[in-house]
Amino acid sequence: MAEIISIGTAVPAYRHQQDDILRFMQQVHQLDETDKRKLSFLYRHSGIQTRYSVLPDYSLPEEEWTVTQTAAISANGTLLSVDKRMALYKQEALPLSLQAIEQCMEGVMEVTAVTHLITVSCTGMSAPGLDLEIIEALQLSPGIFRTSVNFMGCYAAVHALKLGKMICDTEPQAKVMIVATELCTLHFQQDYTPDNAASALLFADGSAAILMANQPAGAATGSKPALSIDGFCANIAFKGKLDMAWGISNKGFLMSLSSYIPHLIKEDISGLVQEALQKSSINQQDITHWCIHPGGRKILDEIEHQLTLDANDLRFSRKVLEDYGNMSSATILFILKDILAGLQHNPQPARIFGVAFGPGLTMETFIASVK
Repeated sequence: MAEIISIGTAVPAYRHQQDDILRFMQQVHQLDETDKRKLSFLYRHSGIQTRYSVLPDYSLPEEEWTVTQTAAISANGTLLSVDKRMALYKQEALPLSLQAIEQCMEGVMEVTAVTHLITVSCTGMSAPGLDLEIIEALQLSPGIFRTSVNFMGCYAAVHALKLGKMICDTEPQAKVMIVATELCTLHFQQDYTPDNAASALLFADGSAAILMANQPAGAATGSKPALSIDGFCANIAFKGKLDMAWGISNKGFLMSLSSYIPHLIKEDISGLVQEALQKSSINQQDITHWCIHPGGRKILDEIEHQLTLDANDLRFSRKVLEDYGNMSSATILFILKDILAGLQHNPQPARIFGVAFGPGLTMETFIASVK
């Protein structure tokens, strides 16, 4: 049975307070007092305290903003080109990914035992890309199976888990490494629009690595609980395809992020959850832990209300949102890691329901269990 054996996470060196990011945005966008107050209100109610970035500028005074190496905008407000943003991604994504992989594999097995590599990202692309860079840096076999999940957005890690399970189900000796690395803050936009303001309010940088294999629970990890993958379910709400979108322009990657998204999720989440539960022949009462992608505080509020959950049920999602913001595909893996860490300190049988959202509007779920 395919199991998640270990999870590692990593964030960049620059940790920014949400209040500092707010001041940066107010300054860069050159907002008048009315718009400053409106943006301040949104930041205060975001549910986010801190976010991480490969860029230092968000916490620096204007005279210290960098231009050529680590800033998405120059000191005079001119945006960097797409190729320079991708150069920054190429510079920063590999070291961050290696940190996550190292944490994932420490005390578990030698990284050279990995037989399959799946990389996940929607914030940077090149060829040769991150997958080949990881293989070379870790001296993995040049004949390793590799594939990439690109441009799917926040639900992409769940899609990668599907691929990982398919591989484990067909190759009993497989050791599958999934690496989700997102550098969302490279794509800050100078134009002050509702979409750009919403993106700058939520998104952050981070990386997560997961090792999947067919092993008895705990066989490779000692006291760490291993997580069996029980099933997946997905749905696309095409009525929301224009409300959440991610495209490439000459200004960089542009996010469409409508305020209508929480309402769309509210309309569809109950049916999706019930479909997923029925597919796995279980009831909602059987779920002990909820691993909900925190696309925003309002999304968590709507899901909590629609599924009649209590505040404690979404504590892991809210805590990751508070401490890290929305790291796109890596985020749900941060939450899953925290859930497993809690189970390690308090061993008990558990069944976890996970769901993430992305462009389309796509909703992907997984159900997993700890025996």
